[in-house]
Amino acid sequence: MRPVYAISGGVSKFAKARPDKNFQAIVMEAYDYAINDIGLDFPTFTSLVDGSVASYFSDHFSRQLMAAIMAQDYLGLIPKPSHRVEGGGATGGICFQEAWKSVASGHMDICVAYGFETMSHVETWKGNEFIALASDVSFDYPVGGFYSGYYAMMVTRHMKEFGTTVEQMASVSVKNHINAYHNPYAQKRNRYTIQDVRNSVMVAWPLTRLDICVMSDGAAATILVSEDGLQRLEGAGAAIPRPLVEVTGIGRGTDAMRMSDRPHVDYDFFVQNYATEKERNSDETRAYYRRLWDQGTRYPGVHSFRAGRTAGNMAYQMAGIFDPLDELDFIELHDAYTSSEIQTYEDLGLCRYGEGGPFAESGMAYMPDIDYGLDLTAEPQCPVNPSGGLIACGHPVGATGLMQAVFAIWQLQGTIEQHFGDNTLQVNNARLGAIHSHAGTGTYVTVSILEKQD
Repeated sequence: MRPVYAISGGVSKFAKARPDKNFQAIVMEAYDYAINDIGLDFPTFTSLVDGSVASYFSDHFSRQLMAAIMAQDYLGLIPKPSHRVEGGGATGGICFQEAWKSVASGHMDICVAYGFETMSHVETWKGNEFIALASDVSFDYPVGGFYSGYYAMMVTRHMKEFGTTVEQMASVSVKNHINAYHNPYAQKRNRYTIQDVRNSVMVAWPLTRLDICVMSDGAAATILVSEDGLQRLEGAGAAIPRPLVEVTGIGRGTDAMRMSDRPHVDYDFFVQNYATEKERNSDETRAYYRRLWDQGTRYPGVHSFRAGRTAGNMAYQMAGIFDPLDELDFIELHDAYTSSEIQTYEDLGLCRYGEGGPFAESGMAYMPDIDYGLDLTAEPQCPVNPSGGLIACGHPVGATGLMQAVFAIWQLQGTIEQHFGDNTLQVNNARLGAIHSHAGTGTYVTVSILEKQD
């Protein structure tokens, strides 16, 4: 496999509705930004790009089959090769990795990954119905019917197993909303308190409206290149920032659609197949997990996402990461619910299973030099969702994983102030970042590692 560099990206404004533009024009908004950011004009870039990968989640929202080919045409990329990917909430993350594969394999030297969703064309209840179709319609759907119910069940089990509290969940919402206050692309730029989150409308206990992301219209695009592609672009006049940002690790995991089909593995199987390298090398952590199993904990049950742990372990191994909390400078994580951010802290090895709640309120996942109005007990160590995440930025499904990639590129290029008009969310001296994209109740998960080269 060849080295692959993520050189540029663009994001449209995420909003509850974009009546000013159709989905093709929203994609163009992000695509044009990515091209302009490397200093090329549209005809020059069009002549050089080899092809694309497109992502959107549902034909239902746009009421248009094969919508991606319409975007391909609008972007002037016909007849260059392309294909559309779909994988629930992980659609954008899968798209990014498929573009990586196109370049790493030698099939392309310059590949654009773009994604979009326009969810405002239907009422919220209908949108929730469409999203719930990403569960087993013969089993889960008739007895649940919407995703907030599924996630409420999962976090209730996490609370029972590990003592996670609603205040810990609310602290995630406070963090992500206050981060997004400084992000002009975010849909919800508000400041909230723990009490605000708990007093907002209850959707499915214990999840309130402010524990849950919102549906959005939006698009995002990234440009991935090989070394040959880099030379072609720069030979045509592109101004590509140095040091380069390389994609040094990718990982994916899957799990059964029906949560009742997920196993309860024993301690030895967990340690052998799911523990992180750091966990396996720690006598104290192995003893900690032995105590959990002795008390009746089983893995993954409905409280954990083994697809997330599988994806993270695969990406870490490829990128040479042993201790993600210590080595990663930031993570853009799929926080469709505050509860799932806490669960994913554990899946990605930022803390041990069972410690996600205390980790959430500790301060280690926060940005420095921002007043969150919380009594944080630890210094920031690995900011999670410095952009504001899905909860505050919004969740136009096909664009979300690519939005994370764009923000990660800008962090590693050190250009947050240039793009946001405010340097508050710039992670100082960021060298290594991760993006995490999650589908369904943990059925598809992707993790990609981006690294600033020396």
